[in-house]
Amino acid sequence: MQKVLVIIGPTAVGKTAFGIECARSFHGEIISGDSIQIYRGLDIGSAKPNEEELAMAKHHLIDIIGPKENYSVRQFQQYARECIEQIRSEGKLPIIVGGTGLYIKAALYDYVFYEEEEEDELFEDLSNQELYDCLKEKDPAALEKIHINNRKRLVRALNIYNKHQTGISQIKAQQQHRSLYDCLIVGLSATREELYQRIDQRVDQMIRNGLVEEIASLLKQGVTFDDQSMQGIGYKEWKEYFEGKKSKEECIDQIKRNSWHFAKRQYTFFKNQLDVKWFFDVKEAKQEVEKWLN
Repeated sequence: MQKVLVIIGPTAVGKTAFGIECARSFHGEIISGDSIQIYRGLDIGSAKPNEEELAMAKHHLIDIIGPKENYSVRQFQQYARECIEQIRSEGKLPIIVGGTGLYIKAALYDYVFYEEEEEDELFEDLSNQELYDCLKEKDPAALEKIHINNRKRLVRALNIYNKHQTGISQIKAQQQHRSLYDCLIVGLSATREELYQRIDQRVDQMIRNGLVEEIASLLKQGVTFDDQSMQGIGYKEWKEYFEGKKSKEECIDQIKRNSWHFAKRQYTFFKNQLDVKWFFDVKEAKQEVEKWLN
């Protein structure tokens, strides 16, 4: 199986630097596993690698779409796997670096995604209750995770059934949730106090680097806070500032708090969803990579 090194961890823990170090040491190329770094123009708030860092190792899936475009987990899965194959064909080590757990899991495991489908004439005249009853007849197991008021998901599940003649629950059950690659998933960690301090320092540095000005420039280009790209932490908090409802200091504090909470959610996802080897010391982490490669 193709070897893929994966470097994960909470925000601000040092993934970018360690990823570059591994790429330089082990003849690798980096695939960004971040849901905001894909957008052009969202540089500071996404902690995107700077020009110097980008020059130190080849990076993929950074700056690939415009800030008003949408992007899905399914697209990332496709693009990431294409990158893995390209890097492998050149005799190099693919290294996925990022903190968006669902993106990384989708790339590594045998999950199948289906395109979202619009409501068609078959369903437009049906009430939510009728949609619910129809799905209950065709794929009752799907209703365990779909509320009767979630019309979009009801229609999507019915569309999938009509198109594939099997329910989404059966499709998911057939997947073995196995990794498609020989993966080493390295998790970088820190004490809570140290991590929170790093987060606060990073946010303060983002402000000094011109985060507010970056957002103002995006808004002038026609980007809005309703766009998907602006839903990430570091961007969405500024909506009320630009509406004159919050001070700059209030927004900065909110970014820090949201980042703390996000770090907790990242830990929870990684520990429950992925087979991770955790390290507080990057030297020990690098030794583990060397042992795995040999």
